[in-house]
Amino acid sequence: MIDYLIGVDGGGTGTRVRLARGDGAGAWQELAQGAGGPSGLGLGVERAWTAVRGAVQAAFDAAGLAQPAPRQVAIGLGLAGVHNRQWAADFVAGDPGYAALVLETDAFTTLMGAHDGAPGAIVAIGTGSVGEALLADGARREVGGWGFPAGDEAGGGWIGLRAVNHLQQVLDGRRPASPFAHDLTAACGGGNGCRDTVQAWLAQANQTAYAGLAPLVLRHADDPVAHTILLEAGREAANIARALDPQGALPLALCGSLGAALRPWLPPALAARATPPRGDSAQGALRMAALYLTRHASAPGRPEARQ
Repeated sequence: MIDYLIGVDGGGTGTRVRLARGDGAGAWQELAQGAGGPSGLGLGVERAWTAVRGAVQAAFDAAGLAQPAPRQVAIGLGLAGVHNRQWAADFVAGDPGYAALVLETDAFTTLMGAHDGAPGAIVAIGTGSVGEALLADGARREVGGWGFPAGDEAGGGWIGLRAVNHLQQVLDGRRPASPFAHDLTAACGGGNGCRDTVQAWLAQANQTAYAGLAPLVLRHADDPVAHTILLEAGREAANIARALDPQGALPLALCGSLGAALRPWLPPALAARATPPRGDSAQGALRMAALYLTRHASAPGRPEARQ
């Protein structure tokens, strides 16, 4: 018997979990939330499972419940990196024995949460970026989400990468120093501008590290360089929205950890059209898992990865 339902939103910055309990009549009541470290598959499958397990345990702890055996739990996960079929297959192979496991992209679970499962479009801006739409006929459309550093335009990693490029030019004397560059130097371990320590930071930096610089860029929005980076991010978000739904006919939600922060930098027409999401990606993962159980009520025990 499946007693609990878990929805997971996992990316390059962190993992968020929502825990729900069944009422015996097919409905689910949300009990608690949990959080953990990054679980994007690009960081490694073992690390992803470690983060998911920690966030699930945190949710049960928050609910004041002992965590049951996996066979009593169904889990829906929206994870960054699911587009890589090998990563997805490896992740599913690590299933500890959940009664049902449904794996999808974090873009799809964000879409499910943003519009309560109804047709609509989302532009999700967080560590990375992606757009997804669910059409009235059930078809899906995806834009972006190609991954860092080649894609993920407007995402935190993309913003941070451009900020670090500016820092390099300042340290070389190609651009003038500024409070913005000074704070970037400190954030990258450079202290008073030591090239060697910044080089050491760069040698270890991943998308998550670059994304950690995005709040600093936002804080320095009055700086001309930061201002230009943020305007470009807004234009890139608009390009994603336009490619998803050229006619602008679908409801559009701006989502992700940076979605609200970048709203002032969107072109006015997109800013006027975009609305906050009704729910988050973890809620979308809960909905996805509940729908899976409804559709496979006779045999819910088969794990499923995105096809």
